[in-house]
Amino acid sequence: MASGTLVVSMRPADSQLLFYVLATAFLAGCGAPGIPIPPSLELAKPVTDLRAFRQGDKVYLAWSAPVETTERRAIRHPGPTRICRSLGTPITECGLPAGEVPPANAAQARPLPIKKNAPAPRMILSFTDTIPASLQAHPTSQVTYAVEVLNESHRSAGLSNQAPVPAAPTLPPPANFGAQVTAEGVVLSWTADPPPSETPGLRHLYRVYRRQQGTNTDTLAGELPLGNAPALRLVDHSFEWEQTYSYRAAVVTLIAQDGKSDLQVEGDDTPTVTIFAHDVFPPPVPSGLQAVFSGVGQAPFVDLVWAPDTEADLTGYNIFRREESGQLAKINSDLVKTPNYRDTNVQSGKTYFYSVSAVDARGNESARSEEANEAVP
Repeated sequence: MASGTLVVSMRPADSQLLFYVLATAFLAGCGAPGIPIPPSLELAKPVTDLRAFRQGDKVYLAWSAPVETTERRAIRHPGPTRICRSLGTPITECGLPAGEVPPANAAQARPLPIKKNAPAPRMILSFTDTIPASLQAHPTSQVTYAVEVLNESHRSAGLSNQAPVPAAPTLPPPANFGAQVTAEGVVLSWTADPPPSETPGLRHLYRVYRRQQGTNTDTLAGELPLGNAPALRLVDHSFEWEQTYSYRAAVVTLIAQDGKSDLQVEGDDTPTVTIFAHDVFPPPVPSGLQAVFSGVGQAPFVDLVWAPDTEADLTGYNIFRREESGQLAKINSDLVKTPNYRDTNVQSGKTYFYSVSAVDARGNESARSEEANEAVP
């Protein structure tokens, strides 16, 4: 054997093991390298559904928290959201924020869908801003809001859509607001404050809302312009008896716009007043009762007619009769549905005295009308 040459003797089992190791290394080396994925900037998609509602000096903002980045990846490390505010002009950059909302929890905003391909539920975020008096000193202008969602490095992909609200000052709610159930309807009353000094482009009115118990819907009960009267009164006729309602009132500021409908912003509400509209009020007393005898050549009878009652819940009338110096008695068995009645149970030689009462759907009965009399020959 030549000097310096190393000869390795291998057993068959060792040779087979070496073959597997080399083959595995060869196959691993033949794999194509993957495309490098650049690191994500983690910039949240800008908000597109910002809403703003103003009442009094408070502005209530709400929006959907983004759950994806601009690269359509799930947000892993959300940052805070800035509240941007501007007077008059659209917002181009946030500048000095009006406030900040802590990072939204993206995992809560995007739980696993219950069904395949079902849309993920949204997380709604909110913020309440107080408009400074300095901004309300511009009554015909608007305050514009936007939000800017930041990442952990306080960078963003831009501002949201912009939501304006009127900048005009609002007035405090009326004092001594109350409600009383009467036969006329629910009477709403309050003490009127002196109207403010006139500002060009602004006017004000009182607005009263009604809400039925067990619902979440407000109904407009009525409006009145601001006036100089020390006390104001509004009657609500559009309710239903035997229901419970709550009422509230506010002063509305209306801002004129050239060629457009007025902008509106409501002031703060009065405390709510709750009433039960229990109907214990009878219909009006029937009037115009007349009695006319007929019977020549036929069985005698007396026809009664009177002015109809126009109450919406009227169900009928009761008819009363007495003889001279006799006892009064009701002569109908069922309520009379029309404003007329024929009394066929009369006798010759007697004079009869008639009166009529009205009855509503809840059994409330009016007093009897003035009497009308007729003699039967």
